[in-house]
Amino acid sequence: MDNDSCRIIAIVNHKGGVGKTTTTINLGTALAKLKKKVLLIDMDPGAHATYGLGILAHRRERTVYDLMRGRAPVNEIKVEIALDQENLDLVPASIELAEAEVQLSGLPGREFLLKEALNEVHSYDYIFIDCPPSLAVLTLNAMVAAREIFIPLQTEYLAMQGLGKLLETVKIVKHRLNRDLEITGVLATRYDKRKILNREVVNRIKEHFGEKVFDVRIRENISLAESPSHGLTIFEYFPGSYGAEDYMALAKEVLNRGKNGRKEKTRSSGSAQLD
Repeated sequence: MDNDSCRIIAIVNHKGGVGKTTTTINLGTALAKLKKKVLLIDMDPGAHATYGLGILAHRRERTVYDLMRGRAPVNEIKVEIALDQENLDLVPASIELAEAEVQLSGLPGREFLLKEALNEVHSYDYIFIDCPPSLAVLTLNAMVAAREIFIPLQTEYLAMQGLGKLLETVKIVKHRLNRDLEITGVLATRYDKRKILNREVVNRIKEHFGEKVFDVRIRENISLAESPSHGLTIFEYFPGSYGAEDYMALAKEVLNRGKNGRKEKTRSSGSAQLD
């Protein structure tokens, strides 16, 4: 793969329910709508991204596990997601990935399986990897394959709890397995600027991560929670919602920041939720 032309980004947090899959699906879709070619990789045994895009995982003959084992290339596994533009593909997962994780843990070089599989992938501007809520072998594969990490954090009291373990894992992976790996984005989710707690948590996140925190915050929005049950992105389910507005603004901010995660000096394209 030409790493200079493709950004490979793992969406990581070992806590569940923070918006990893929601961000993977809707940020990827927003970038596809902005005419970027995007590949989503579902690395979660729960297959939430797969089901959230309306794909029946249990009917798939080949999944991300087959990709990692070298049984089939991306072009034979990917599913084209029907949008206005044909710019979004998905490598699906299935519940069998839970058993596969145990099998993979005994293989030599197990952390490099996804990276090696992606070496043959071309023509994408962005690859987003939706990671499971753990720091086991599947997430390690995503970290080794990626050059960037985005961390979604709920703006709640316990948002920072346990984050040290994640940061320590990233540090170890960078030192031992992938020297190119960097945290380039931290995303505040389920944000309500009317709540003092939410504003205080955002301030704490900024104190810790500085400019890596995205200006755009994903507002609390029931449509974001509902859309996966219909197998639709937020842009199909409710294009006029705060969720659609926020993820489109996030996509534009991702484009403006570039690979180093630094803010441009030009005015942000963020949305109205900014304080």
